[in-house]
Amino acid sequence: MDNENMENGVFNHGRIKDVDVKEEMKSSFLDYSMSVIISRALPDVRDGLKPVHRRILYTMYEKGLDPNKPYHKCADTVGAVLGAYHPHGDASVYDALVRLAQDFSMRYMLVDGHGNFGSVDGDPPAAYRYTEARMSKISCEMLTDIDKKTVDFQPNFDDRLEEPTVLPSRFPNLLVNGSDGIAVGMATKIPPHNLGETIDAACALIDNPDIDLAGLMDYMPGPDFPTGGIIMGRSGIRATYATGRGKITVRAKTEIVEAKNGRYKIIVTELPYQVNKARLIEYIADLVKDKRIDGISNIEDHSDRQGMHIEIDVKREASASIVLNNLFNLTQLQTTFGAIMLAIVDGVPKILNLKEMLTEYVNFQQEIIRRRTEFDLKKAKDREHILEGLKIAIDFIDEVISIIRNSKDQATAKVNLMERFGLDDVQAQAIVQMRLGQLTNMERTKIEDEIAALKTKIEEYNAILADEGRQREIIKEELIVIRNKFADPRRTEICAVNGEVDIEDLIPNQECVLTLTQFGYVKRLAVDTYKIQNRGGRGVSGMSRREEDVATEMFVINSHDYVLFFTDKGRVYRLKCYEVPEGSRQSKGMNIANLLPIAADEKVTSMIRVPEFDEEKYLVMVTKQGIIKRISLNAYNTARKGGLIALELNEGDELAWVRLTDGNQQVIVATKNGLAIRFEETDVRPMGRQARGVKAISLREGDCVVGMCVVANDDLILTASETGFGRISNVSDYRLQSRGGKGITNYHTEKYGNVAAVSAVKLADDIIIISQEGVIIRIAADTVRICNRPSKGVTLMRIGENDKVVTVARAPHEDSESEKTEETAEEETSEENTAPETNAEENTEE
Repeated sequence: MDNENMENGVFNHGRIKDVDVKEEMKSSFLDYSMSVIISRALPDVRDGLKPVHRRILYTMYEKGLDPNKPYHKCADTVGAVLGAYHPHGDASVYDALVRLAQDFSMRYMLVDGHGNFGSVDGDPPAAYRYTEARMSKISCEMLTDIDKKTVDFQPNFDDRLEEPTVLPSRFPNLLVNGSDGIAVGMATKIPPHNLGETIDAACALIDNPDIDLAGLMDYMPGPDFPTGGIIMGRSGIRATYATGRGKITVRAKTEIVEAKNGRYKIIVTELPYQVNKARLIEYIADLVKDKRIDGISNIEDHSDRQGMHIEIDVKREASASIVLNNLFNLTQLQTTFGAIMLAIVDGVPKILNLKEMLTEYVNFQQEIIRRRTEFDLKKAKDREHILEGLKIAIDFIDEVISIIRNSKDQATAKVNLMERFGLDDVQAQAIVQMRLGQLTNMERTKIEDEIAALKTKIEEYNAILADEGRQREIIKEELIVIRNKFADPRRTEICAVNGEVDIEDLIPNQECVLTLTQFGYVKRLAVDTYKIQNRGGRGVSGMSRREEDVATEMFVINSHDYVLFFTDKGRVYRLKCYEVPEGSRQSKGMNIANLLPIAADEKVTSMIRVPEFDEEKYLVMVTKQGIIKRISLNAYNTARKGGLIALELNEGDELAWVRLTDGNQQVIVATKNGLAIRFEETDVRPMGRQARGVKAISLREGDCVVGMCVVANDDLILTASETGFGRISNVSDYRLQSRGGKGITNYHTEKYGNVAAVSAVKLADDIIIISQEGVIIRIAADTVRICNRPSKGVTLMRIGENDKVVTVARAPHEDSESEKTEETAEEETSEENTAPETNAEENTEE
């Protein structure tokens, strides 16, 4: 009987099931794994957030902790997250909140913290009862339009509340701030990037969905870590962007400097991402103690709120370069960032390449735009529907009042109105709630105007919903607004590594002409674009330009040479020549602001060709107010995208001319009113990068510098006037003076017009002359007569009405295919050869 009960009794009424332990463990582990993957460890590809981060930001949004409100205790925020959405330990929530507020962890912080939130030395944050926080300005963009049903909501853990499954994220947060997480059997490690570059890449993808990896990398060259540092080589970046996996080598930013005692120091100012500074210093000290590294006598940490500064003293007998290389090999001064671009896509973990990640984001934003538009459309239609009812009520106001007055109650009045005028419940409700003040003629006009405006909006919303191209254009416009508001210069440099195959290897070496206009349009052309012509010709059109634009800079350069761009604000930026887009002869080129991160009121005034950064070379700079500065070329050997300070300017001054020298040349500075001075380059001592410079020439009132050139004893000096005249003179015509004098007469401006430019030339050169109207002529230098210094010279270019010469450039000679015109030959015989030299202004001032 007992056995029967065991077989057929209470014990076998569905309470005991035979299961395969192996299958049960497998099923349970997979369920647990997916729970960890989806609900804890990996970010969503759409907003780049893990659930805990999303819940923290949404809780702050609900509590109104926006950037305009006072800071709020983290204890309250953490408690609210735990009680409403995240039933886990408080430490996990607070640790996640702290990371969102650390400037050394987040490229763009999503939480604005107040108090001790830890340090790069690994110091822990203060307890949450001491710290305060609120949303940062950029994190508000993560939640824009969330109240317009742009994202789905799900019940929280106890079905009391609803939480968003994803945030609208109006910028590509996953790439911008990166992510780091370990799940079960998989991990993600996405590097942070520069906001401006990431948005530019997303916009490029919107414009051209078929863009390749190389095209995207033109906009987004690589990661941009919050702690700066230097990425060594591009192969790891390309592998990461192409496959979703790659190893990126990151090196600390270091400098070897000579101390006052003659010894050398290694200065560390930036560390690789996620390196603990205190542990690094301790580890270096242990290496020295264990004699694994020789040549280090002392290590000091001088870091403060202004920045990082570690000093490593090198012994007198040791080589600082060898010590530094050993530090790179043995310590975290050089690390490898193992990138794994893994994220949740449609509920499934997936490794994505760069284009796939950007595509997923753009598609998500397109859904946001569509859902937001549908919400606005419904709201506009609902409002229009109510207004149509109110309009009917005003049209039949006496009858409406009578119906309401004769009705027993409000419900009856609604029914009577619906039967009489064919209204629905919503319209009838609005009518019975009308105020007496809405019965005036003015209110009727307002209703009609509002209905008309609503109809226009409804048409626009319908047009957006029907046109995917319009939706993507809206995404692009809104991304650009965020870029202009929050973008900042790149912090992490990207340096080439010897032996690494790069895109540069695929670009042919060829001679080019670079042209820069007054309004900042730059273009690259093949050097044979401008064919040789005869002196005195009319020239060919050099560019299509906007009205009143002027070509101001032009020179011949190899496609692989560096180009330094100097601005009127005294800053310098660096590009490779091939990075400037190639254009046709008549194209206006690309605005330099699309290539360089210059300010809105900043203007590029000089371009310098730099084949390589040589320590024996110098840059000589001259401002419009006659200030000169000399500095080692190697001081600007940096790939910093944000540019460097070239020199400090006096108020109202502008950096106008920059030339490359070998350190032992002579300088001629010429002014608009026809004066010039020649002096030794060594009269100007080499200065630091932020020095202001010294006086090159003493200017009279109303005068300014229009040009400068670096000369040798056998050079010839071309002087061109705004009226198209010009001459070539020997350098010896400009007697050597001391820097700072008033100079000597270079040109009779009262007779022949103001000086436009001066340039050092050879008779074997060609001269390219550019006018204000964008006309360019190329003539052989040996067709211009050599004259004494103050003379008028010959006609270089026929100038049209309201036009004038603005600049000249020298180029390698090309053979002419035609003979001189009779007009040119007759003109040569009729022009003056020389004019008496004027020495009245040859006094100098130190």
